[in-house]
Amino acid sequence: MIKTIVLLVTLLQSAMLHAADYVPQDYTWTSQSKNSSESMPCGGHDIGMNVWVENGDLLWYVSQSGWFDANNTLLKAGRWRLHIDGDPFGGSDFRQTLHLDGGYMEIAGSGLRVTLWTDVYAPCIYLDIQSQKRRSATLSYESWRYQDRPLTKAECQQSSWKWLVPKDCITQADRFESAPHRLTVTHQNPQETIFDFTVAYEHIEALKDSLYNPIGGRRMSVVTHSDNFTFDSVTEGRYASTDYRAWNYANNGLKHATVSIVLDNGESAATVPPGSAALSKKRSRQWWHQYWQRSWIRPDGNHPEVAHIARNYDLFRYMLGCNAYGQWPSKFNGGLFTFDPVYVDAPAADGTPTNPFTPDYRKWGGGTMTAQNQRLVYWPMLKSGDLDMMPAQLDTYLRMLPTAVARTRHYWGHGGASFGEQIENFGLPNPAEYGKHAEGTDYGLERNAWLEYEWDTVLEFCMMALEAQRYQPAATTVPAKSPIPPVDFNRYRPIAEESLRFFDEHYQYIAKKMGSKALTDSGQLVIYPGSGCETYKMAYNPSSTVAALRTVAAALGDTPLPLSRLPDIPLRAIGGDTCIAPAVAWSRIQNVETPQLYPVFPWRVYGLGRPHLDIARNTYLKDPHALAMRSSKGWKQDNIWAACLGLTDEARRLCVEKFADGPYRFPVFWEPGFDWAPDLNRGGSAMIGLQEMLLQETPDGELLLFPAWPKDWDVTFRLHASKGRVVEGTIREGVVTSTIIP
Repeated sequence: MIKTIVLLVTLLQSAMLHAADYVPQDYTWTSQSKNSSESMPCGGHDIGMNVWVENGDLLWYVSQSGWFDANNTLLKAGRWRLHIDGDPFGGSDFRQTLHLDGGYMEIAGSGLRVTLWTDVYAPCIYLDIQSQKRRSATLSYESWRYQDRPLTKAECQQSSWKWLVPKDCITQADRFESAPHRLTVTHQNPQETIFDFTVAYEHIEALKDSLYNPIGGRRMSVVTHSDNFTFDSVTEGRYASTDYRAWNYANNGLKHATVSIVLDNGESAATVPPGSAALSKKRSRQWWHQYWQRSWIRPDGNHPEVAHIARNYDLFRYMLGCNAYGQWPSKFNGGLFTFDPVYVDAPAADGTPTNPFTPDYRKWGGGTMTAQNQRLVYWPMLKSGDLDMMPAQLDTYLRMLPTAVARTRHYWGHGGASFGEQIENFGLPNPAEYGKHAEGTDYGLERNAWLEYEWDTVLEFCMMALEAQRYQPAATTVPAKSPIPPVDFNRYRPIAEESLRFFDEHYQYIAKKMGSKALTDSGQLVIYPGSGCETYKMAYNPSSTVAALRTVAAALGDTPLPLSRLPDIPLRAIGGDTCIAPAVAWSRIQNVETPQLYPVFPWRVYGLGRPHLDIARNTYLKDPHALAMRSSKGWKQDNIWAACLGLTDEARRLCVEKFADGPYRFPVFWEPGFDWAPDLNRGGSAMIGLQEMLLQETPDGELLLFPAWPKDWDVTFRLHASKGRVVEGTIREGVVTSTIIP
């Protein structure tokens, strides 16, 4: 019998390795768009484009991660327009297709074909134009930053100023250099930026010269080049609610043309030189094909809900792949795919636009990271096998670590690293959220009703790195068609060590300041004042923080904060049933998060295959706060908890809601939710919940297949697990089959 089983597993593994490649379905429009809200994403490396055809013209915005200006706004590189005489895109044969398998876009009509893609290995965009007959064409670069633009108070939400608007706040103009076949656009930050203001405002000037500063003097540029187009004129116009100036390049007899757009965000981001368009096309399409072989979820029947969910899962994962090798993470509030803000929200009753700002606008800032939202974009990359995309997020914390250690020592005189919740890309709290401090008060604390004492969000990113190390595959276990470049996740261990050290030393410091004992009689740390997310404030031993500290400390092993010094996760009785408590005690409820379920996810203290599953289910089903706050909106993660607790009907309902099409034309351009459009933290939480419905693990590594999956949803998947395992599973008419490598 044992030999038979071994032979069967070997054959199944062989079948998996030689199975047909997964090819995601192309996504096509057969009619033009009304405006940029009806754009389609395209990109790669660290670049995202919004592409659409409007009134016969092909338009596209370009964003690159890291384009931070002096106000810490994440600027767009610009907008391009291709106008071709004769309206070739106006006929019934019009097609705009996103080819997911190759990662490129094709726009065709009336004997004209335009192909647009980004080189995965270099920050370079290529445009290839093929026409069956000669045509007159104009390629234009359109800029709203042709002049200094004053920022209103409302508009400053796009920056780190928020409501602390300085006098004469502006977005500085770009510099333009036109040549016969080339246009160079440069944005140069001054040396003095919002970084300098923040340092002074937060009373940390003594350390200024040693603090990390990614925006002072930063220089970003974009070069558009084509031997097929010649500079023609400069014109002015208006799009949406913004005036612009256009640099126009003409070709009066075009049959074939190639255009390159090379971006530089101020940091050397290319892993290889751009090379020729032909080379770029070949290697980029190959990368995208391999990307889809890493993991997939596909319907194995005709159930419309499964097909819809799987399609939107692929479309959103494509958007994440467009920033695979960025040095900065995909922002939860729109990522690289924001469009004209005037189209995000409906206008007022009198027709006044809600957001009459430039295309650079987004709420919640460009260089500011709201960690509670940001984490959801990166957790699903473990099971999808996209470990090489995670350093964009984790390196951000690594760059901020010296500042987090220095500010801790400066404010409180003890060790460890303190990371705030709304934190700038240079490692200090957002100045507007930092609040007002009376002379001589604790300058290290954020005087903010939502953010005070919330220091634990960094621990999720610590755990991501620790989990990624467990998921790291050996070269022999990865299917040959889907190589995953190795990443040294041990580099991030100091973030976890210093974060744990902070909690240990800081809460002993607070106790002494308050005149109380640093530790309880049993030698346990008292976490007070604490914060259960942004919701349960002035909390005593909040369950989300306790679970985080215990889980990270256990995973690290040898840590500055031993498990024996940590309190237990607090419990309480509701209607005679034991539930997880938000905290031992708290003074007020400020937001609508449910930290009492964080011990389920992300911390996995409770759940399927773990002790006291009933306690966690009681919390989900009976806690009045959890019930009142239940939603599938935005960053809400009830779908994840339902899946982790094996509540199949709940998981199904919330999964369908999460993956429902957004209000804009592209299905996964979701509405702002609590943040901005397209809402990436909704997409990330949707992905996590779907993955958990398909595959979970017990603490000892036992795999649970389809733990919260409806029996009538036929599906096949490939996902990743710890110990470098690759798992394929199929459920068809309620019957499960699976293979595991190794």
